[in-house]
Amino acid sequence: MAAAKSGDTVKVHYTGMLEDGQIFDTTEGDEPFEFTIGEGEVIAGFEEAVVGLEPGQSRSAKVTSEEAYGPYRDDLLADFPRSEFPDDLDLEEGQALEIEDPSGQRTLVRIVEVKDDAVTLDGNHPLAGQDLMFEVELVEVA
Repeated sequence: MAAAKSGDTVKVHYTGMLEDGQIFDTTEGDEPFEFTIGEGEVIAGFEEAVVGLEPGQSRSAKVTSEEAYGPYRDDLLADFPRSEFPDDLDLEEGQALEIEDPSGQRTLVRIVEVKDDAVTLDGNHPLAGQDLMFEVELVEVA
């Protein structure tokens, strides 16, 4: 069997956890996750955990925030006037919204706070600033 390397399309089962053990994502009970190593489809640290594995092998890997979703950035928090949102849009804390900037680029943000006159949006990835733990099993190298 050949070990997984850059350019290979692989199928893996994984469980992603925060440092306190809380699971944030898993393929358990589902189909394996497929991606191509070196294509930037997944966070670098996750990809690195798969390189060198042969089908049937597993590995535990800690992925630092820098190798995952980066540090939490306060500059990605912003208040917007409530009047900029449609009146019929029911805004709730924790809700995800897709917004478009003046250049037309679309970004996913989360609502952090809703006030009568303003809405605070957070453009950070929900896992930004957190080190992640992964249990990864290589199922197949295509």
